[in-house]
Amino acid sequence: MDDRRLRAAADELLEMRRTQRVEPDLPSALRPTTLDEAYAVQDLLVDGLLPDDGRRIGYKVACTSEIAQDALRIDGPLFGRLLSHTTSPSGVTLAADGFVHRVIEAEFGFRIGSDVSITSRHTRDSIAAHIDAVIPAIEIVDYRYESWTVGALPVAADNAIHGWWVRGDPVTEWRHLDLGAASVEVRRNDEVVTSGSGSAVLGHPLTVMVWLADELARRGRPLVAGDVVTTGVTTEVFEAAAGDHVEAVFEGVGSAEISMV
Repeated sequence: MDDRRLRAAADELLEMRRTQRVEPDLPSALRPTTLDEAYAVQDLLVDGLLPDDGRRIGYKVACTSEIAQDALRIDGPLFGRLLSHTTSPSGVTLAADGFVHRVIEAEFGFRIGSDVSITSRHTRDSIAAHIDAVIPAIEIVDYRYESWTVGALPVAADNAIHGWWVRGDPVTEWRHLDLGAASVEVRRNDEVVTSGSGSAVLGHPLTVMVWLADELARRGRPLVAGDVVTTGVTTEVFEAAAGDHVEAVFEGVGSAEISMV
């Protein structure tokens, strides 16, 4: 895609978000044909989403399970950007009608404490050395395609269908925890609706961080101190509605909660 079509694709996605217009896919002339093109559209979309005082604060990683990868016909994860104006502390109340969909995803997040090298491949141990905190989190996935299974490229272009990120209190004493084995429980209106563990995301949340660090390095994008990353859904998902209070509880880490009105 040339620059004109990349821009047109981003403008189409911005308009779909602004009006909450639902489509089966991007117009055929504006569909990215490679992942590089999809990320180029994503970059332009994020530029358009940011308010004057907004900034990129990190990354979300999607498709960290085989089920999601099969559904999107891709053999690995995707990334999107986390943004300051769509991030809130735990306990926030959000308007349900501000979203087309309010898909609740309980996710382990991380905060980067020191810049990550882009010159070498990483392991769990090497990436863990750059992490200063684990964050219990809820991501709200929101999309304007008729189905989120439209395909990997349109999903990546639309900032990996990121809607909102709700972050709990960071935990700095985390290295003794086995995050892969840590249980996760999600409650809606005080009733447990789904549960899982950190093993749901590539076997371990730190494996997701290894993938992201290496994928960003391949693209010349380093993780830097202060970045936050959310690593993908650890349980089955469901859609919240107005009147719902949702809490995700992470064994050994804490919780994050959100209310919809």
